[in-house]
Amino acid sequence: MESALRQYFSSLKGKKVAVIGLGVSNRPLVEGMLDAGVKVLVCDKRGREDFDGLIEALERRGMTAALGPDYLDRLEGADVIFRTPGLRPDAPQIRRAVAAGAELTSEMEAFLDLCPCRVIAVTGSDGKTTTTTIIAGLLKAAGYRTFVGGNIGHPLLCQVDDIRPDDMVVLELSSFQLMTVRQSPGIAVVTNLAPNHLDVHRDMDEYVDAKRNIFAYQDSGDRLVLNADNEITAGFAAQARGSVTLFSRKKALEGGVYLRDKTVVCHGRPVLSTDDILLPGVHNLENYMAAIAALDGLVPDEVVREFARTFGGVAHRIELVRELEGARYYNDSIASSPSRTTAGLRSFHQKVILIAGGYDKHIPYDALGPEIVEHAKALLLTGDTAEKIKAATLAAPGYREGAPAIYDCADLQEAVDRARVLAHPGDVVILSPASASFDRFKNFEERGDRFKALVNTLE
Repeated sequence: MESALRQYFSSLKGKKVAVIGLGVSNRPLVEGMLDAGVKVLVCDKRGREDFDGLIEALERRGMTAALGPDYLDRLEGADVIFRTPGLRPDAPQIRRAVAAGAELTSEMEAFLDLCPCRVIAVTGSDGKTTTTTIIAGLLKAAGYRTFVGGNIGHPLLCQVDDIRPDDMVVLELSSFQLMTVRQSPGIAVVTNLAPNHLDVHRDMDEYVDAKRNIFAYQDSGDRLVLNADNEITAGFAAQARGSVTLFSRKKALEGGVYLRDKTVVCHGRPVLSTDDILLPGVHNLENYMAAIAALDGLVPDEVVREFARTFGGVAHRIELVRELEGARYYNDSIASSPSRTTAGLRSFHQKVILIAGGYDKHIPYDALGPEIVEHAKALLLTGDTAEKIKAATLAAPGYREGAPAIYDCADLQEAVDRARVLAHPGDVVILSPASASFDRFKNFEERGDRFKALVNTLE
């Protein structure tokens, strides 16, 4: 009997299939389709020289390529288009192709169609990766064979034949991935929502609409987990087709997950003491609450407790880099939005030395200013958003000259060197940029790795 994936690829034979972007998620897709005899056109804005011979190798297997600035101009006549998440689905060339009859899809959408087992998916403005990692870790600890994908893990479409009906899949999904999906997971989690990615989305409404797709196609037997403390996510409850489980750090909930004194309670039963959570910060408490709500009835409470006592977190998320002469240096490069940096600042009991600034996503920084004033003793700024963050700090109601002290730094090197001079025993230095990395780095991981390398060379 032909496998589900082989049947899917067979259905594409004889069609003109275009794959936009030859990145991490689409390369296995392209290779799988070529193996199945599908004619594939790869469109990528990068040049041939950027692929170290990969284009030539795939061309020998039958692929054709449209590369460079006009990479989308050959979509005319396409029957199926696999979109890369970073490209808007209404790009003019895509819009014309769809109007002419092309099917627009993606590696993730095809996977959701073919996946034979239960899927848990997580989205939100902050906490997606940590919550996804906690959920996957808990499932594995409880004995489930678990696959992790989406924004983290590995592309899963070409693994679909290895997944059994009794396995579990956990996905982290971005707003870009969700913009065009027409199938929702059986368990959907929305951690929170705040302005983000407004350099790509037209406005906040479009961003929220994209996130809404994670549950828009659920049915009555599915579960939606929402943050009751976030006005936008709490409002999703009335739109849900399945059951809703709310979680709250601030108030008791009937039938949900909430904090009672120092204990996380789920549907009235105590599950986890906050003292058992190794990760610092109230945002990580919320991440655990979301995971507990998602896995209620699937993972025993004792497994949750044992996992929380040992799980040290995910790289680039308030990651302890080193302690030097009594000062601790933390890498929170994942913090590409003001709300994420706010969560990082609130994770520490003392005022910190904050390194911030980066690529401008055209999101407001007004709310970050008061948080910096309250939680930072020094602010070291670099990158495109430095002036916006400085302006928000100076305009904050509680700001007084020198509190915090503000320093303009030419680059991350200078910021780390300045932090070394300012740091005393007991201080915390944290890179938490409140901005994306693309002004100077390929991604937040590269930025975080650079920060760690600089910190580890300090003497």
